[in-house]
Amino acid sequence: MLRLLIPTGSGYTWIEHAPPSPFPDEFLWADLFEPTAEEEKAVESLLTVDVPTRDEMKEIETSNRLYEEGGAVYMTATVGSKLDSETPESNAITFILANGRLITNRYVDPTPVRRFMSHVVRSPAACTSSATLLAGLLEAFVERIADLLEKVQLELDAVSLTIFPRTEGAAASNRDLHAMIHKIGANGDLISKARDSLVSFQRLLTYVQQATNVTLSKDQSSRFKSTLRDVQSLSDHAGFLGSKVSFLLDAVLGLINLEQNNIIKIFSVAATMFLPPTLIASIYGMNFHFMPELDKHWGYPVALLAMVISAVLPYAYFRRKGWL
Repeated sequence: MLRLLIPTGSGYTWIEHAPPSPFPDEFLWADLFEPTAEEEKAVESLLTVDVPTRDEMKEIETSNRLYEEGGAVYMTATVGSKLDSETPESNAITFILANGRLITNRYVDPTPVRRFMSHVVRSPAACTSSATLLAGLLEAFVERIADLLEKVQLELDAVSLTIFPRTEGAAASNRDLHAMIHKIGANGDLISKARDSLVSFQRLLTYVQQATNVTLSKDQSSRFKSTLRDVQSLSDHAGFLGSKVSFLLDAVLGLINLEQNNIIKIFSVAATMFLPPTLIASIYGMNFHFMPELDKHWGYPVALLAMVISAVLPYAYFRRKGWL
């Protein structure tokens, strides 16, 4: 899909463009979302740029992600998508500044892009130039990461309060601890994706301010610097949350080990208690001549029933205690 942001009498609006139809002269932003080969070629031909392929966008070398070519500035960043789902992902989006226009090439549809695309329609002041659009789009991504880290911190605080309750007798059960491992791991994965994006945006923001083919106004330069400071602050906070994840994970594993050690101690005490009777029974073998059950017809089935009950009762007790 190829969508273009064009001005109207009172603001801006989005239109879908289908090559080989001619492009409108006044469009400011060309958004390539899972583009076809024809759409890529049409944009490349009009703006004399080389839109990176999906495989090229996956390159992690800085020289392949941030560069100038033919008067255009190419910047590829790693962004998170599906962060509210059970399968969060990290993908690449390329931003191109060429001929006074912004081009975005993406194969994912993250929330910040959708929100900002709706925002520019309602706020014409966000569309004064391609650099202003890029600044607003990057700010939307950073705000999304900030919201994500805030959510992760609240969940980690809840886990911490469960692991280390302020009142006695409110310790988490063994099953709760196993569930916490999954929650801590999921939050750790989100933090990892957030830090990856923040590092990518930090490089991009530093580069765009130094690019020779980009002329920034004082206001635009101030916005990029402010966003860069936010990214650096969020990177530090993400590092703190990563340390907290490691601490909580170690704490949960420690509590599970303590719980298992207590269970093993109970089994050891029980085995020790029954050791003397077992020793006496093994010596004499219960082979006495006068045993009332030996000449009874119900003796054998009652013995079998007693064995079954002696196995079921401890199993039910252990299950109730959460030891199994």
